Amino acid sequence: MSVFIMTGNNPCIPIIRYSCLVNPDFIFHAMIISIEISYYPLHGDDFIEPIKAFIDRLNSHPKMEVHTNGMSTQVFGEYDKVMEILQKEIRASFENPYSVFVMKVVNADLRVHAKQ
Repeated sequence: MSVFIMTGNNPCIPIIRYSCLVNPDFIFHAMIISIEISYYPLHGDDFIEPIKAFIDRLNSHPKMEVHTNGMSTQVFGEYDKVMEILQKEIRASFENPYSVFVMKVVNADLRVHAKQ
């Protein structure tokens, strides 16, 4: 038995073929990612409001978990959903001139390490 994992808009093209002969109970799980984001709006003296607005927009999405501290914001969730949300919200922040984002993306759920 084989499982085909499809991606993109064309479900007829298998991207990765996993053999389930070793484990017939194979179930595909979505990739969970962890992202650390820092936002630096460099235009004007009021930099706090654009940062707060960005974090508020992130928190409005129930499909990802958001943790904020004084140095950065961490986002956790399923890869495709999180990246779609970030693309939308970063684009909205780019309406402000000279917006800089610094991101670290890890293909692992690092929330387990934060709880220790």
